[in-house]
Amino acid sequence: MTLYIDPPTWPGHGRLWSHLVSDVSFEELHAFAASIGAPARAFERDHYDIPSARYEDAVRAGAREIGSKELVRRLTAAGLRRPKGRPAPDRPVPYTPGP
Repeated sequence: MTLYIDPPTWPGHGRLWSHLVSDVSFEELHAFAASIGAPARAFERDHYDIPSARYEDAVRAGAREIGSKELVRRLTAAGLRRPKGRPAPDRPVPYTPGP
């Protein structure tokens, strides 16, 4: 089990945020996030948004600290990256009739 978290440098809603990801599976990610008390609504496509106040909780629970670029590289290499604008693999792609 390997979970990764980047530094809390992403601003939003008056806070700084980190991204928590798994390089194994979304199941592993959801289980870990639940174990540290992250709400389901914090999940966004391929990661959990973790506020800076909870960063150390994630690290103490076993998340490895890595930089943001390395986090994206590992997520992509694992085949778990879900960029904005691209449907998630577990969601159906809308049908578009041909000409």
